[in-house]
Amino acid sequence: MPKTARIPENMAMAHVTEAAGHSRWARIGATLAHEFREVLPPTIFFFIGFNLVLFTKRLFLADYLIQVSGFLVATTGALIVGKVVLVADKMPFLRRYDDAPLIRPILFKTIVYTMLVFIARLLEAFVHYVAQGGAVGGGGFIDDTLGSFSWYRFSATQIWIFVLFLIYVTAVELNTLLGDGELFKIFFTRRSSELKSSRRARIRLLVRLSRLIDAHPIEALGTAGTKPHAELTAILRAMAQGDRSTSPRPATAPGAGA
Repeated sequence: MPKTARIPENMAMAHVTEAAGHSRWARIGATLAHEFREVLPPTIFFFIGFNLVLFTKRLFLADYLIQVSGFLVATTGALIVGKVVLVADKMPFLRRYDDAPLIRPILFKTIVYTMLVFIARLLEAFVHYVAQGGAVGGGGFIDDTLGSFSWYRFSATQIWIFVLFLIYVTAVELNTLLGDGELFKIFFTRRSSELKSSRRARIRLLVRLSRLIDAHPIEALGTAGTKPHAELTAILRAMAQGDRSTSPRPATAPGAGA
């Protein structure tokens, strides 16, 4: 076969290889962006929380003229917590109590997160110990840790980590229960009076929907022209109308209504 006949084929294969490379880099970029969005909320929350604890500690010790520094430690701790949360969320056993009453998954995840952060802190201390020339093996790390160990400092740190995780997990579970982003809208975008009235109406509609599902089979609800299907349609329209009425209205340009 002449060489000129193979040129288009080689060019096509090169284009396919280049497209596959672009697709692979696009998937990697999308994965990294997703993980960054996942790790950002806990990192910011614990960055603020740890530095708030550090600030209050400084205030307590100010009368004794004791200077406390630890901004870098608080920042490092927040990064560790963010990574721990990202890794822990991929573990299937963490969703063991997702179908239980809300208090059980909150306490379970809080305890698991706290224990994982404790393990991560031990690993970090071990890395610092080795980096400073400590001997690996022979119980050197344990002796060094126990030599500078303080139950008071350890207890205070673990209590604060547990409390901060309890607040964080509660907020995450409520946000998941209400719908992703709904908790932010409740706190920052919706008026309380509108929220209360829409909440009552939505609860009534959800009760009607639950009773309708219990009273009729799925086939009857999905068959057009039947009474259950008409009632289902009316409930869904009422819920959709309520969502539109409570959503923030776009600003009207000056003179638009003239």
